[in-house]
Amino acid sequence: MSRESVGVLCMAYGSPPAEEDIEAYYTHIRGGRKPSPGALAELKSRYRAIGGSPLTAITREQAAAIGDRLGLPAFVGMKHAEPFIADGAAEAASAGVSRLIGLPLAPHFADMSVGSYQRSLEQAWPGELTFLRGFHDHPAFIRAVQELLSESLEERWPDRLFFTAHSLPARIVAEGDRYLDRLLESCNLVEDGMKLPPWEFAFQSASTTGEPWLGPDLLAAIELSGATDVLVCPIGFVADHLEILYDLDVEAQSFARARDLKLRRTASFNTRPAFIGAMAEIVSDAIDRSA
Repeated sequence: MSRESVGVLCMAYGSPPAEEDIEAYYTHIRGGRKPSPGALAELKSRYRAIGGSPLTAITREQAAAIGDRLGLPAFVGMKHAEPFIADGAAEAASAGVSRLIGLPLAPHFADMSVGSYQRSLEQAWPGELTFLRGFHDHPAFIRAVQELLSESLEERWPDRLFFTAHSLPARIVAEGDRYLDRLLESCNLVEDGMKLPPWEFAFQSASTTGEPWLGPDLLAAIELSGATDVLVCPIGFVADHLEILYDLDVEAQSFARARDLKLRRTASFNTRPAFIGAMAEIVSDAIDRSA
């Protein structure tokens, strides 16, 4: 694939632009079903606690930086908020793009999560499409994770390191999804290239949907470990948003204070040069493979 008329669509989960948009956002996540008043109030309180999510703004900055690095036009599409994936695809088409690289800013493919991005984009994009189904094992991504960890480990060596990612309903394992395998592969690849403290993998941010979700839960795993100095590396996330700023920086910190634990996390990638470079390398590799 030559680079003529190629564009990149960077995709993320989305976030409500303001508190008055939270109900519509939550309803979209629930497939058109409005949340209960109690569930809505709880979500609003979480967004208030972090001062609103910066995810959409960060995704726009990431897309611009990736596009600049590649010398290609880059666009943004969100799964559950404006601009939606279809909006980003329409913008790319209006800009004259005929060959689109779909880049979900999520390292680990699961059909329930990243797969839904792919289905939305395939419905919206009439032209040539290369969809990147994650990048969990790409050497450039692994190096970027190692850089984050090195910075935190130089600051202080913890008793225990926990890698985390967003939990999903446990039934995906019975359905044959290799989401957990991909997560553990990333962790092992990171460890192959550097010295790490004793580490475990745990999930975070499970929803209350009335069915089992993948575990162990991070907070339960920390308590069970007996560690008193914990470093969390949320390897499944690439930007600051609710699951980082509330679930780790508010909820997990409150949990740690109540137990007299030291808990900190690695920095988020956001627009760090190592991450932007990794994404540009991953997209460039995809273009070259399609040539």
